[in-house]
Amino acid sequence: MLISKIETFSNEFVCFVKVTSDDDHQGWGQVAPYHADITAQIVHRQVTPHCLGQNALDIDNLVQRVLEREHKFPGSYLRRAVGGLDTALWDLRGKLEDKSVCELIGGSPGKVRAYASSMKRDITPQDEANRLAKLRQQFGFDAFKFRVGSECGHDQDEWPGRTEQIVPAVRSALGKDVALLVDANSCYSPEHAIEVGKMLQDHDVCHFEEPCPYWEYDQTRQVTEALDIDVTGGEQDCELQNWRLMIAGRVVDVVQPDVCYLGGIDRTLAVAKMAEAVGLPVTPHCANLSLVTLFTMHLLRALPNAGEYLEFSIEGEDYYPWQMNLFKKSPFEVVDGHVTVLDEPGWGVEINADWLEHSTYQCSELDH
Repeated sequence: MLISKIETFSNEFVCFVKVTSDDDHQGWGQVAPYHADITAQIVHRQVTPHCLGQNALDIDNLVQRVLEREHKFPGSYLRRAVGGLDTALWDLRGKLEDKSVCELIGGSPGKVRAYASSMKRDITPQDEANRLAKLRQQFGFDAFKFRVGSECGHDQDEWPGRTEQIVPAVRSALGKDVALLVDANSCYSPEHAIEVGKMLQDHDVCHFEEPCPYWEYDQTRQVTEALDIDVTGGEQDCELQNWRLMIAGRVVDVVQPDVCYLGGIDRTLAVAKMAEAVGLPVTPHCANLSLVTLFTMHLLRALPNAGEYLEFSIEGEDYYPWQMNLFKKSPFEVVDGHVTVLDEPGWGVEINADWLEHSTYQCSELDH
């Protein structure tokens, strides 16, 4: 079964990838969001030339072939592009074998516990606490993540005192039985991160994400070694050699690869296996309701070292207008704080035809 056609449907924020085999089997995937129209160009310029005419079921070797042929281009964009290929091929294989992707990788359909993930820093502590409490009542979430510090903030808060106010406010609003997670988005120096981390421990926060600049592994390791709270990270890391260093060096307590940033399911499974070998859990990053969250749902149903929950963005049209109306039917219904991987072939989702019609279309096809 050979790849005969690779198509992309994109706008600035989202790019879906459709792969067709020479016997007319098809699969859908997605590159990482943001500047996705640029990634679509890379799909056609630097991915498809190495894939057309190749075995559609040899996913691992095909991904490796692309990265080796394009070895002069390490880094994020090529991995984002190859992730679109990888995820489309897994969907194709699932439809061919009449199995969900989670079954193909060793799992089974079923429920996944989710944590409600806030993306906002421009919200006051009390308003954030109030909206999280409403979501708990409405959807049954029993775990929540919110933002502390400021993004790449050099020890500066979003505004003075916000972090010290929001942590107790959220704990008070949600009660002692709810798991609290925070994300610092590379804000702190090690010294300040440790100080904040001790305050988080005092309020029984269980997860301190990306406390220091994510590329400074030694800084993050200092925080991990100093605190009892789980220090987590890895969403931005897209090179497997960096993951080897990060995991072998115990930089974090919980690893957080992003399926789309890293380059697809195969490469994420490789990171998960590294983590499993040293006893680290995997709680992937998936911060919006595009296909990345569905990919992660399938992954968590299969990993032996899956973390406790799925990241589930609570931001709607006001924050992420581009994530609306992507699917004919949303795969993200939350019931009692859980979402469900369905017993459907492949990813089990259909892209909205109207969205596709209004996207930018490109096609690379095998020249017979």
